[in-house]
Amino acid sequence: MRIALMVAKLFYVVPYFLIKLIRYAKKGQHKEAYAFIRKMCIRANKAGRVKIEGSGMENIPSENGFILFPNHQGMFDVLAMLETCEAPFSIIYKKEIKDIILVKQIFDALKAIPLDREDLRQNLNVIHEMTFRVENGENFVIFAEGTRSKNGNQLNEMKAGSFKSAVKAKCPIIPVALIDSFRPFDEKSIRKLKVKVNYLKPLLYEEYKDMSTKEIAEEVKKRIEECIKDHSSD
Repeated sequence: MRIALMVAKLFYVVPYFLIKLIRYAKKGQHKEAYAFIRKMCIRANKAGRVKIEGSGMENIPSENGFILFPNHQGMFDVLAMLETCEAPFSIIYKKEIKDIILVKQIFDALKAIPLDREDLRQNLNVIHEMTFRVENGENFVIFAEGTRSKNGNQLNEMKAGSFKSAVKAKCPIIPVALIDSFRPFDEKSIRKLKVKVNYLKPLLYEEYKDMSTKEIAEEVKKRIEECIKDHSSD
């Protein structure tokens, strides 16, 4: 119902939106594309009657070349992060959604990377590509749980392999706690909602260099869970 509301309110700008996205993707204008997508995302969230409450944005590094690791609650996660994060990022996403209209154009413009979870060789190629791009100053979002949680604000286990690129690139790891991000698209209602996005203190390479990727995954999960516990009832 909420997606239908967003589409209905913004239907008249969709053709313009698609044309701009295609042009940005062809020209490789990532920063410009991100700023445009973020602007449209803020309009879409407002149209859908969802208020995004961001905190901890000061924890986002001023220098590029970092990876954001949020918990995963659904398709709205990216919309909430786009509104609250001014630093351009790209995304690792499951290949099953790569041909959905509008999603495809947005991900193309963001230079996002599709992931085939059944293809080990392709997984390795994704790790190498992301490592290279982060080392060269790009930022990424990875949903380390792999699939969305079906238990609201409770997390699934985070996959250790999701942290390999961060370790190889020796970059800051920023845990992100999303609270109630499942509600906008899961609830059969268009009543006003609030979604919280909390950017936590970065885990720097000097702090995690002696940890295994499994230990890093457990630490990131613990920090996100503690934040959700502290803020979910606010």
